Amino acid sequence: MTLLSTIEPKNIEEALTEDSWVIAMEEELSQFTKNTVWNLVPPPKNQSVIGNKWVFKNKLNEEGEVVKNKARLVV
Repeated sequence: MTLLSTIEPKNIEEALTEDSWVIAMEEELSQFTKNTVWNLVPPPKNQSVIGNKWVFKNKLNEEGEVVKNKARLVV
């Protein structure tokens, strides 16, 4: 049985304290690798780097019970 968190973290520091959110973040990053979403390159010297952040949401069923912790990395 997978443990799920019922509390949505407000930031990465909170998320890293719970295994269920770490697993959700790992799943998101593994999809990037699987789908070859990006290539890591050195930052350009004459341009700024685009920022990103993690967004954490609980997916609920019809009864309002948490069925999945979802983590998304967004620009």
